[in-house]
Amino acid sequence: MDSAGAAGTSTGGEGPSSGGAGKAGPQRGAAAAAPSRYESQKRRDWNTFLQYLRNHKPPLALPRCSGAHVIEFLRYLDQFGKTKVHAPGCAFYGHPSPPGPCACPLRQAWGSLDALIGRLRAAYEESGGTPETNPFAARAVRIYLRDVRESQAKARGIPYEKKKRKRATAAAAGQAHPAGESSTSTVLSGGSSGSVAGEGSGAPLRCSSSS
Repeated sequence: MDSAGAAGTSTGGEGPSSGGAGKAGPQRGAAAAAPSRYESQKRRDWNTFLQYLRNHKPPLALPRCSGAHVIEFLRYLDQFGKTKVHAPGCAFYGHPSPPGPCACPLRQAWGSLDALIGRLRAAYEESGGTPETNPFAARAVRIYLRDVRESQAKARGIPYEKKKRKRATAAAAGQAHPAGESSTSTVLSGGSSGSVAGEGSGAPLRCSSSS
C-alpha cells in the first residue's frame, strides 16, 4: 500500500499514473475500515451467545442473563473442545505428554474460555450494558474460570502460574521468551486471539438448538 502511495505521489503530474493512484485511495480506505481480527472474533462470539440465549429452554432474554447462565454456556461449549483433560483415575493424569490415547473427554482449554469471557464482557458493554450488570464479570464466573484453570493444570500437568511468572521475569529482563499456553495463544481464534470453537482455528463458535 505504501509503495503504491509513493508511486502515486512521484508521478502525480502524469495522466495515466495519477489515475491509477486515484483508484488506490478507496482501496486503502476500505482496508483501514475493515475490522481487526479481534473485533471480528468478538462479534462472532457475541452473536453465538445471543443465539444460545434464543435456543435456551425456555428462551432467555439478555437482561435476565446472570453469571450462572454464563457458566452454563461455558459448560455447553465443552462438547466442542479439543483439549484432552485426564480424569483423576486415568493413568495419564498429570502427565504433560501422554505416550498414548485414553478415553478421557475433550474439553475447552482454560485459556480459550478465559479469552472468550474477556471478549464477551467487552461486547456486552459495547451493546449498551453497564459494568454493574455485566454477567460476564460476575464473581461466580471468575471463580469458575479459576477452578477450571486449577483442575486442568493438575490433570494435564501444566503449571499455569509458573509459566506466568517466567514470562514476567523474561519481560523484565528484556529477553524473548517462547509463549506457552495462555488466554492469548489459545480461545477461543486465529492462533493468538483465542477461538473457542476451533481452539486456535479462528472458526466461529458453533451452537445447536439444544442447551
